[in-house]
Amino acid sequence: MTMSTGLTEGLTPADSSSLREMVYHRLRDEILNGRISPRERLTEPKLGKAYEVSRTPVREALSRLLSDGLVERTDFGYAVVVPSLEDLRNLYELRITLELRGIGRAIENPQVRHDEAALTAELERWVEMRDTPPEPDPSFVVKDEGFHQVLSRSSGNAQLTDALVTVNQKIRAVRMHDFVEEGRVTATIDEHMEILRLVIARELPDALIALHKHVGESLEVVMERATQAMTRMALAG
Repeated sequence: MTMSTGLTEGLTPADSSSLREMVYHRLRDEILNGRISPRERLTEPKLGKAYEVSRTPVREALSRLLSDGLVERTDFGYAVVVPSLEDLRNLYELRITLELRGIGRAIENPQVRHDEAALTAELERWVEMRDTPPEPDPSFVVKDEGFHQVLSRSSGNAQLTDALVTVNQKIRAVRMHDFVEEGRVTATIDEHMEILRLVIARELPDALIALHKHVGESLEVVMERATQAMTRMALAG
């Protein structure tokens, strides 16, 4: 811990605050992007060594992440929170509601217009990805979330998008394991392109159906997928 102590010696209050923010945001980013396994032990000495800081900013970062609901206390320190199946059911149900609402509000109110430029740029990104599809990998979930975020934001309700981002972050630890199966990545790419084309063409009822099918027409199907993902997580732990 000599190096860690040296980095924090003589820091001004402003420097200390900046250091706390750095540790918090770096640790939060690693959790939300799936770079920390739910089975990994998170302790102050271990994290202090990894980030080359003293225990104090690590302790404060973990406290904030605990309040955020991203980590939980364990016998050995902290661990990344994995929602229970009951919580997943509720979160997935909320996710579906939020996903569909972006298009639903445009159907109900013709004055609500999606941001065509943003959707066209997003479509180009997925067309390029279709031509050179990535290999199945849990990190693909971040690209998938990006699509849904752009689609939601393009409908013009920032609060709706913020709520969707929060829900997706809470279920990411499980959803990321949905993209390790053969064909899931390519199927997702094709579905994203179809949804974008329908929204751009203002074929909103068809777009709503396509999006509903994409996120899961049946909550039970989604739960089955989540259960399988959690099983894979346990086996890979």
